Amino acid sequence: MLLEIAGLCKSFGGTAALGGIDLAGRAGEIHAVVGENGAGKSTLMKILAGVISPDAGTIRLGDAPYRPRSPLEARRAGVAMVYQELSLCPHLTVAENILLGVEPTRFGLLRRAEMRRIAAEVMASLVGSAVAFPVSALVGELPPASRQLVEIARALAQQRPRVLILDEPTSSLGRDEVERLFGVIRGLAAQGLLVLYISHFLEEVQALTHSYTVLRDGRSVASGVTADTTPAAIVASMAGRQLDALYPRTDRTAGEAVLEIAGLVGVDKPLTASLTLHRGEVLGIAGLIGAGRTELLRAIFGLDPVRRGTVRVKTYVGPASPSRRLAQGVGLLSEDRKGEGLAGDLSIADNLTLSDLPRVVTGAWQRAATSRWVRELGIRCRDVAQPVSDLSGGNQQKVALARLLHHDVDVLLLDEPTRGIDVGAKAQIYEVIDRAATEGKAILMVSSYLPELLGVCDRVAVMSRGRLGPARPARSRTEHEILLEATAGGATTP
Repeated sequence: MLLEIAGLCKSFGGTAALGGIDLAGRAGEIHAVVGENGAGKSTLMKILAGVISPDAGTIRLGDAPYRPRSPLEARRAGVAMVYQELSLCPHLTVAENILLGVEPTRFGLLRRAEMRRIAAEVMASLVGSAVAFPVSALVGELPPASRQLVEIARALAQQRPRVLILDEPTSSLGRDEVERLFGVIRGLAAQGLLVLYISHFLEEVQALTHSYTVLRDGRSVASGVTADTTPAAIVASMAGRQLDALYPRTDRTAGEAVLEIAGLVGVDKPLTASLTLHRGEVLGIAGLIGAGRTELLRAIFGLDPVRRGTVRVKTYVGPASPSRRLAQGVGLLSEDRKGEGLAGDLSIADNLTLSDLPRVVTGAWQRAATSRWVRELGIRCRDVAQPVSDLSGGNQQKVALARLLHHDVDVLLLDEPTRGIDVGAKAQIYEVIDRAATEGKAILMVSSYLPELLGVCDRVAVMSRGRLGPARPARSRTEHEILLEATAGGATTP
């Protein structure tokens, strides 16, 4: 074994983050580490990366004990980590980012030609000769998939690792980009690296990895060969229970039209979009990243200007702004949870009632209202006064969704409502969406995860290069058909 972990424990104050982790991985293997938010994945990886030290347990790397006291010590030992939130410098070039801190110099001056040569060699070792961008390009001008490759290249260039940890590397990538990244990861494993792969997407785990370890409540509860298990079995291990149905669908009947869009054209995107959304239905919008799905929701909500076309909310057609839309009963759940969706320094209670401050008469009323939604959505927290930034990603998303429900909006615009959260939290959010539709809410939902759209939605429309195609029943669609429509440059004929 290249990496062996036994009985690893870590506590913060009186809280046990890890209560006994066992994990083993071989050179040349892609090993999945999965678990719900709060299961201990981040703590385990920070220990391996030298960010924090364990309280008990042993780690062996190769034939020697491994207990790094800093990230630099971990890198020198051969362990590198690529975090979900990339740490690149957007104003520097690809070469400068890859060699940041280990730049070749001569008489105190950077040897830029040598930097470009080394960076090009590292990139070629990742993706072969067909690199889609020059190493002289500014990182800030690259798409997410290319920035992900630069981050991996930096991990390889600064200290050739034996263990590479990838934390949710596909969370911001489209399907084609994911496949290209998978090719890179397989190539690294073929070179003898042990890749520890953290992901909430169990289809990825099944398609990419050789072995897996499941964490729950700070302990390793299952492990084995990926080909010998199923996503359902992994979910059961993660949750500690069987999920009766990941995508609940209560019988529901579409009612009156509450949102109608005709020929909508934004400043950049959408190029054209028309749809009708009814009470009691969930209408999904599929498409590749950059197709204009987010821009469509922002235009409907009044965040982005509209050049042409109309948006009718119930009987109103006219100027739009977020405050006007909220007053009309339209709420937006942003895909950027940290930047736009929540105020991280404020409490759960403040975040949940932020759009409804005129009704917040007393602190007691606010606490009672917030406690109701904490119970109904299963938000895990110590107290409603707790800063929302202390919560896991899934619980933060529930707070953002609870704000819309508390405001009692009729139309919910949900942009990637389950991105970056674990399977258990996803199942709970699907239940909330299903219940809201059953109660007569109208839901317009953008997602890059096709099984989610097909499982949750009544109808699905596809956006391709800024143009929205017709909405068709989800039960009559397939992932293959949606992908063809999304990549064909326009909607297919009904």
